[in-house]
Amino acid sequence: MNTILAQLRADLKASADPQTQKTFQRFFKEQVKYYGVKVPTVREIAKIYWKQVKALDKKTVFALCEELYRSDYSEEAFVVADWLPNYLDNLEPADLATFKVWIERYINNWAKCDGFCNHTIGDLIQKYPRLIVEVKSWGFSKYFVLKNNFPFSVIIFMN
Repeated sequence: MNTILAQLRADLKASADPQTQKTFQRFFKEQVKYYGVKVPTVREIAKIYWKQVKALDKKTVFALCEELYRSDYSEEAFVVADWLPNYLDNLEPADLATFKVWIERYINNWAKCDGFCNHTIGDLIQKYPRLIVEVKSWGFSKYFVLKNNFPFSVIIFMN
């Protein structure tokens, strides 16, 4: 696991674009951490590592994702947002508890929310429609609105 993380992070750092580094912050009101890698490049890197990650057990996949979120780098969160929709066949309702913890701890701007919630959470709801009741309740939580400084419920359910 550490080898994958180290290699992935080295590739992200090596792919940093000076122009993207200069302009990335302008999309956010809050201060964000970023390498300065263009999103299409992040997706290419994520796809390369997904070939290794998809064969791992769920516990290891989730541990990798949490480590990427823990760094707080935007591009590392984007990697998670690319990986987990590809892992949908392995996801089950009980995983929602893990995802709620990740949202509480690591989803701290609109881009991370869009990437994770619109795809992973949205896909999980499509697979298990009964989960919508629980997820909807998060959106009306004062904690989510105040912590993230945006109305979580509106972002998830804007379809």
